[in-house]
Amino acid sequence: MSTAMNFSNKSFTPRPPDKGAFPLDHFGECSAFKERFMECLRHSGYESAACRQSAMAYLECRMDRRVAQLMANEPLEKLGFKDLINEKSEEKPEKS
Repeated sequence: MSTAMNFSNKSFTPRPPDKGAFPLDHFGECSAFKERFMECLRHSGYESAACRQSAMAYLECRMDRRVAQLMANEPLEKLGFKDLINEKSEEKPEKS
């Protein structure tokens, strides 16, 4: 009885992940935002919902660093921050 397996019939073509994975920030361009987010997590007992403002700021930083290609530009609404964007626009006083 042979224990050798034949995988020649199947081919595997790797592809990049759709979302949720992005390159490391080797130059530390967004490390201040990351540290604020991590500090918020520590203070909130690792309750991520309490740190959504910090998370949004961190992702905005990554999207703004297009030269380093840290993250593709995505609307924040698609990333789950629609309610925070509405809060931001309501806080801005209207100029008369």
